[in-house]
Amino acid sequence: MRPSPEPPEIARGVSVRDLLDDPALGLNVRLVAGANGLGRSIDHPRIQKSGLSLVGHLRGVVATRIQVLGETELSYAETLTTETQRQAADSLFSLGLSCVLVTRGVDPPRPFSEAAERTGTPLVVCAERSSAVIAAVHALLDERLAPRTRIHGVLVDVFEVGVLLLGKSGIGKSECALELVMRGHRLVADDAIDCDYRPPSMVFGQPAALLRHHIEVRGLGVLNIKDLFGVTAIRERKRIDLVVELSLWQPDADYDRIGLEDRHREILGIPVREVVLPVRPGRNMSSIIEIAARNELLRQAGHHSARDFVQRLESGLLRADDSTQTSRPPSVAYRSPPPINESSAPPPVVPGERRR
Repeated sequence: MRPSPEPPEIARGVSVRDLLDDPALGLNVRLVAGANGLGRSIDHPRIQKSGLSLVGHLRGVVATRIQVLGETELSYAETLTTETQRQAADSLFSLGLSCVLVTRGVDPPRPFSEAAERTGTPLVVCAERSSAVIAAVHALLDERLAPRTRIHGVLVDVFEVGVLLLGKSGIGKSECALELVMRGHRLVADDAIDCDYRPPSMVFGQPAALLRHHIEVRGLGVLNIKDLFGVTAIRERKRIDLVVELSLWQPDADYDRIGLEDRHREILGIPVREVVLPVRPGRNMSSIIEIAARNELLRQAGHHSARDFVQRLESGLLRADDSTQTSRPPSVAYRSPPPINESSAPPPVVPGERRR
């Protein structure tokens, strides 16, 4: 397994202000206190439920994660005296939290608002229930905080299989992609591909902002695929399912001729299946890439052509060997004739003499 040549880049975090202002969040939010802390960074894509912190158990609370106070936590806080509420709020907000979300549109107790304002911790009330708030926050933070990297290559959607073409500069990656587009497939990105991780164990690729819908062909320059072939010839984003490395043909190189070898390339820590295709004059690389994509669909469906062929070959050889052994005539043990008793044997006959 070979790693990606580009090191992964981890997102450094998103500010509370950017998170609340993002229309993709889709929540009805209202800032109650702590406006001075809207610039604090959120570095973790998962929230924390802070119920135990109300009873003084603060171990495990991560300050850079969003803390959520739901109906259960608030109903418990309302049973406490004002002094106990103040102590619990001071203990929780003294940790320098990035943000605290209160769900179901219920205003928190006054000691919580005072502690949030005093420590500069954003205290936000969401009208939605806890499950909806958690799902929306997770979805947005997975997008904003996903590990990312940039790869030099070409990404094409071939039969709904995301094929990443890699190889040395000038080997013909863009020409292969252009031929595939002319065959009815879709271009995702050329030259610079921005990759990001998505759970569980998926890597998606999309074009760099300045290169979107464009492809470079030596001799023709930069072409706009959307203008040339229409909107059906491009795709904004695609999961990477197969890596195809194009390499110059070497007569003494050892290429896989059966298909039993499983090669993988790591992209952001995720292994993606890889095939190496030698390039030489006379080989129709676009057709071979199409077949590689079809074969990947078969593999994903549980059909491995090379292994099936080898199994049939081995079973055929075993049957042939068994039939050869059963068709041989049974061997008969040779027995020497019994010895002749000279006393009982008749005398030899002499020619011309009558036997008596």
